[in-house]
Amino acid sequence: MVKTESFQGFGAIVRVAAAAALIIAVPVRAQQVPQFEVDPLWPQLPLGNNWLTGGLGGMCLDSRDHVYILNRQNVVADDLDGAILAPPVIELDPEGNVVRGWGDPDLLGGRLHDCHVDSDQNVWIVAAATGVVQKYSNDGSELLLLIGERGSYDSADGTRGGRPLNSDRARFFLPGSIDIDAASGDIYVADGELPGGNYRIAVLDRNGRFLRQWSLHRSEDEGDITPLPHCLRLSNDGLVYVCDRQADRIQVFDQMGTFIRNIDVGFEPTSPAQGRSSGTRGSAVVLAFSPDAEQRFLYVVNQNSVMIDVLDRRSGRLLTSFGGGPGRYRGQFTLPHGIAVDSAGNVYIAEQEGRRIQKFNYLGLK
Repeated sequence: MVKTESFQGFGAIVRVAAAAALIIAVPVRAQQVPQFEVDPLWPQLPLGNNWLTGGLGGMCLDSRDHVYILNRQNVVADDLDGAILAPPVIELDPEGNVVRGWGDPDLLGGRLHDCHVDSDQNVWIVAAATGVVQKYSNDGSELLLLIGERGSYDSADGTRGGRPLNSDRARFFLPGSIDIDAASGDIYVADGELPGGNYRIAVLDRNGRFLRQWSLHRSEDEGDITPLPHCLRLSNDGLVYVCDRQADRIQVFDQMGTFIRNIDVGFEPTSPAQGRSSGTRGSAVVLAFSPDAEQRFLYVVNQNSVMIDVLDRRSGRLLTSFGGGPGRYRGQFTLPHGIAVDSAGNVYIAEQEGRRIQKFNYLGLK
């Protein structure tokens, strides 16, 4: 059930390969699948004015294929003897040159997590440690809209330690992701990136007024799986794709919150799992669509396998995976946490622990 005025019954809804050149494609059936090759010359270095980035919490692209990365600035202090701390928001052109950097970390908030650039080139920012969503002019010089109140959370006492309310208001509690419906201008927010916060999809109009909300879907035998909507993206055909991180799957809804189906994203550990932590990061962490009108392919950051899974969007079937697995060499990943696809089909991956962004050039179907 979708709640548009009250959140009563919410609990019931909750219950209810390579390295250097790197071209990896292992289809499970004979079918053409996308091929990628890491671009060793992207981005252009040095980055900005000898900038040093911390963990990259998220990223987004605009209609010009400009890339925006969210820098958490958690650098090693001693490294600043040889570099300058990069700003929180960095814009790169398609060739990988820095266009600009901007942002006040105190105003943006902690744990930058996701962004969206709308048709007017305004930049929407979600910082997961806050209770707000912010909209800035493209150069960051003007705050155009603040949804929520800085320093206040959607909890019983307004603090981060309070009981989450999931209230029918334009307030948030540890939001994780944002997307905007290009047709209506409605704002979709995955609100609840960590346990202890909210656990809903909230929808607001273009001015930030609350419209409706819903939770991740749970069947009766899944009530113990914590609902953490870690990512959210709208498809061209009007569906809402949400990363159900704790359940290792993507859940698909219509725009009113009606549950349509699950897309399971699995993995098999390469090393024996005995005596160590295994499978706790999540197999469906963030996602992006291929740029064709039908959005035939779904690209998913799988933090358990530390690869990028390519799924057939219609069937949900795994077609192939690419990347060099865990590591710090070219084409490998260290806790990938952001993904975006440009108009040519190239895939960009931002790494939280790796503190870098990599581009994988699209080579076509094979």
